[in-house]
Amino acid sequence: MPSKQRKIAMMGYRSVGKSSLIIQFVEGQFVDSYDPTIENTFTKFVRLNSTEYEVKLVDAAGRDECSIFPLQYSMDFHGYVLVYSITSSKSFQVVQVIYDKLLDVVGKIHVPNVLVGNKTDLHFERKISTEDGKRLAEEWKAAFVETAAKRNESVTDMFHAMLSEIERSDGHMPEKNACLIS
Repeated sequence: MPSKQRKIAMMGYRSVGKSSLIIQFVEGQFVDSYDPTIENTFTKFVRLNSTEYEVKLVDAAGRDECSIFPLQYSMDFHGYVLVYSITSSKSFQVVQVIYDKLLDVVGKIHVPNVLVGNKTDLHFERKISTEDGKRLAEEWKAAFVETAAKRNESVTDMFHAMLSEIERSDGHMPEKNACLIS
C-alpha cells in the first residue's frame, strides 16, 4: 500500500526552535545554529498505527507581526504545528496571532494543529506555564505537547500527535478529549 502524503507547516515566532525540532525529528541531531531567513522543506517516512506516511515538513522562516501568515501556507497543507518557546511571552502571544490569522485565511472554524511549547530544558527561564499552554490548546481543540529539541524530548510525540490530529479531522480516527503530554 502506498504511503499517505501529509504536508505540515511549522510556524511560530523567530528563534522558538522550529528548525531544531524538524532537524531533530528528521535527522536525529540537534543543530545549534541554523539560518533563520530561509524556508526549507524536509521529508521523513513515518509509521503510525500501521499506516505509512510520507511527511513533508515545511519550516516556515520565523514570523513577526508584519508577515504573520503568508497566503501560500493556506493551501495544500494538512496540518499546522504552532511553536512557542516556554521562555518567551512574546512567542506565546505571536503564536496566538498566527492561529487567528490561520483561521481567517483558511476560512475554517478548525484546522488540524498541535500547539508546542519548546525549550523545556530551559525550565529555570520558564515564563509560560504548562497550564497556560494546555488551556490555549483546549481553546483551539488542538493537541498540546511540550518539547526540548536539544534533548530530543517528546519531538517524535509532537509529530505523531500532528498526524493523529490530521487523521481525526479526516474522520479516520475517533475523537478524543485528552491532551497528549509525555
